[in-house]
Amino acid sequence: MSRTACLTVAASVALYGASCFVVPGSAPRGAPLMNGAMADVELAFSAPAPESASTSAFSPLAMGLALGLLAAVLGGRPALAADLENGESIFLGNCAACHAGGNNSVRAEKKIKKEELITYGKYDIGAITTQVTNGYGAMPAFGEKLGPDDIDDVANYVYNKADKW
Repeated sequence: MSRTACLTVAASVALYGASCFVVPGSAPRGAPLMNGAMADVELAFSAPAPESASTSAFSPLAMGLALGLLAAVLGGRPALAADLENGESIFLGNCAACHAGGNNSVRAEKKIKKEELITYGKYDIGAITTQVTNGYGAMPAFGEKLGPDDIDDVANYVYNKADKW
């Protein structure tokens, strides 16, 4: 589905749901009475409900909630599984010393460009994540230094950047 269609459907559902709380004249009806002894006990201990002067269920708070939800749906950017901006900052802080521009300053043939990653069976986010976490050969392990989310972010950054270096 296109982004516009998805946003339209989401906005429609949100407004429909909010209309249950906002639309004047849609006051909730009383709950049906229970049958049997529990109904008698509940009636004996309950105070009579005060009569409402108005049957309107309009609530400015609910209207604000509905409009805020609509603005969030229409103005929000889609959530990504990985934060590529965070991945880039992690890469620049930890990896760029050896892998600037997708190269490898320690072992020249072990670049992190797409062709080399394919050659060595590393052109996969899972393989890159494993490499970053555990290290291998001359590459140190970052599993103790970086958190799992940061490792996922940097692996996705390298994967997405590999064909652009």
